Amino acid sequence: MNSAEHKNLLTKAFNIKNRFLAMYKQANAGHVGCSLSVAEMITFVRFGWMKETDEIILSKGHAAAALYSMLAEDGTLTEEDIKTFYRNNTYLAAHPPVNKIKRIPFATGSLGHGLSLAAGLGLAQKLKKKDKKIFCITSDGEINEGSTWEAALFIAHHDLNNVIWLIDRNKLQGYGRTEDVMKLEPLGKKLEAFGFNVLVADGHDFTSLENSKLETRNSKLPTAILCNTTKGNGWKTYEDKVDCHYLPMKDDQYNLILEEVKYDYERRISQIA
Repeated sequence: MNSAEHKNLLTKAFNIKNRFLAMYKQANAGHVGCSLSVAEMITFVRFGWMKETDEIILSKGHAAAALYSMLAEDGTLTEEDIKTFYRNNTYLAAHPPVNKIKRIPFATGSLGHGLSLAAGLGLAQKLKKKDKKIFCITSDGEINEGSTWEAALFIAHHDLNNVIWLIDRNKLQGYGRTEDVMKLEPLGKKLEAFGFNVLVADGHDFTSLENSKLETRNSKLPTAILCNTTKGNGWKTYEDKVDCHYLPMKDDQYNLILEEVKYDYERRISQIA
């Protein structure tokens, strides 16, 4: 990844964040924290990794605004579409719908189903001998669901190395710390035991995500990337706090977060040669 590509990804992530923050503000609702934790991941998968023929499944469907914002950034949705978010008769509901929007192949948000859907798509493409990757982004909290582990067994058993599983490892879920609600660690070792090529990345850093991408190229195993993130990343008052899981923004909070997101963007851009 050269400097121009890196700057392009930073700019797209900045646009995506600003758009979904505005969406949540006008709706007076929303999962701001979990959208901020996944913003760079979803930006990188769409604009730095996947081909047009590949599929992306956002299993953590409560971060739907981040997905919609990304689809507006790539031209699938219009800014007029975006204005309908969370309103009556909209396709842009609180969780992604099915068969309504290009690039959203399944309704998600009932947590624990996304990886199973990715497994089915991955097997279908393998049987058809198609060169098509399936990217699935899950939360870490939804790994509590047994269906996620069933899907992991299935993916490994069928050697579905066309499935790339990215885990938003922000260590928080709706009711507290993941390790307090349902202990996951040592998560990497568990996934290795299942038969995955396990990688660890900084989920907010494009260089780190790029390195993980490169490490998947020659792997004959399915890949699981533990993307270490911070819930509410960039929202200094609520970073790494359960409060940001679902918190409507007041005017002063919204104005502050826009300033903080802009500052972080300018700081990162300035660090690129």
